[in-house]
Amino acid sequence: MDLLIKNIGILFNGYKFIRDTSVYIENGLIKSIGKNERAEEVIDANGNFVMPGFIDSHTHIAFAGYRDFEIEWKIAGLSYEEIARGGGGILYTVEETRKASKERIIKEMEERAREMFMHGTTTIEVKSGYGLDKKNEIKLLEAINELKSNATIIPTYLAHAIPHGYDSEEYTRYVIEEILPEAGKLARFADVFCEKGYFNVEQSERILKEAKQHGMLPKIHADEFSCMGCSRLAAKLKAISADHLLMADDKSLMEMKKAGVIATLLPATPFVLNEEYPNARKMLNMGLNVAIATDMNPNCYVGNMQFIIQLAVYKLKMPIIDALKAATINAAKALNLKDVGSIEYGKKADLIIFDAPSPNFIPYYIGKNLVKTVIKEGRVYSQ
Repeated sequence: MDLLIKNIGILFNGYKFIRDTSVYIENGLIKSIGKNERAEEVIDANGNFVMPGFIDSHTHIAFAGYRDFEIEWKIAGLSYEEIARGGGGILYTVEETRKASKERIIKEMEERAREMFMHGTTTIEVKSGYGLDKKNEIKLLEAINELKSNATIIPTYLAHAIPHGYDSEEYTRYVIEEILPEAGKLARFADVFCEKGYFNVEQSERILKEAKQHGMLPKIHADEFSCMGCSRLAAKLKAISADHLLMADDKSLMEMKKAGVIATLLPATPFVLNEEYPNARKMLNMGLNVAIATDMNPNCYVGNMQFIIQLAVYKLKMPIIDALKAATINAAKALNLKDVGSIEYGKKADLIIFDAPSPNFIPYYIGKNLVKTVIKEGRVYSQ
C-alpha cells in the first residue's frame, strides 16, 4: 500500500521547515519528499502544516485512581512534599494501584493512550513505579506490555519512592535483589527518582548499574526539587536522558552535554505545582539536546503534547522550531529510537496533518486539538 500527502503548505521534517512540498509513503516507510509520485491513496493537505508524530518520552500512565483532591492544596501553596505528608502524592496512588486488577490498569491505560494518539502522539514511553513491591511492579510492567494502542509503547521500570515499612537503604537492596531481575525481562529502560526523601545519588547509581546488568538502559528523574548531583550522575552513567532538571547547575548540565545525555523537560509539572520552570534557553545555548514530554501522571494529568509545546514556547521561552524538535527528533533520542522522530527516507511514516496553515498555530490556538489526521506507519487515522 502506498500513500501520497500532497499540497503540504509547511512541512517540519524534524530539523527544518520545507514549504510547498509532498511526502510519499510506501509500506509504512517514508520513500520521498517533494516528488509527486503516483499512489493508490492520496491525501490533500490543502496547504496545512505537517510534521512527525509526537514522541512522549516521559509518562506515568500505568496507574489507578485520581488525585483531583490535591488541587485545593496546590492553590493553597502546599509543596509536593507537604501534599505527600498530608496523604496525597505517590504513596496514595500506590495504594489505589495495588488494589486494581491488571485488567483495570490496562483498560484505563488504553483510554489514556487513545486520547494521546488522537492529539498526535505516535510513540509513548510508559513507566511503572506505582506498585513498589515486586508483585505489583511486575503487574504494571506486564500491563504496559499487554497494552493495545495505535501508538508504539515503550516500557520503563521506575524506582519511584520508598514504601511504608522500609528505609531507603533497605528498599534499595530490595529493588536490586528482588525487582530488577524480573523487570529486566519486561522493560527497555530503568529510571530512578533521585531526590531528597526518595533515592539519593549513591543509591540511584547502584540501582541503575544493576539495571544495566539486566539489559535496561538508564534514565534518571534528576534535580527536580533540589540540586543534589543527580544530573551529574546521569552524565557519569551516560544515561539516555535526565528528566525534570529544574535545579540542575551549569557544571552538571555541561557534563551532561559532553556525555550525550538528553535533557528532558516536563513543563506541565511546574505548571500544576505552581513552581519555577527549567531554564530551557540556557540549555539550548549550551548546546544540549532538549526534549519535552507530558509527565502524564495522577499529579499532572495531561496527555496533550500540543499543550506541552505551548508551555515550552510561553513559559520555557523556547523558539517554536526548538519546541518542535524537542517533541520529535530529540524525544526519539531520549528513547534511543533511530527509526522515528523525523521525516526522512527509510524512517517509519509517523506523521501529523494539522488543521492549521503553520506551526505557529500550535502555541497560538490554545485549547483546541488542531490535529486533523494521524498517520502511524503509513496507516491513516482521521478525526
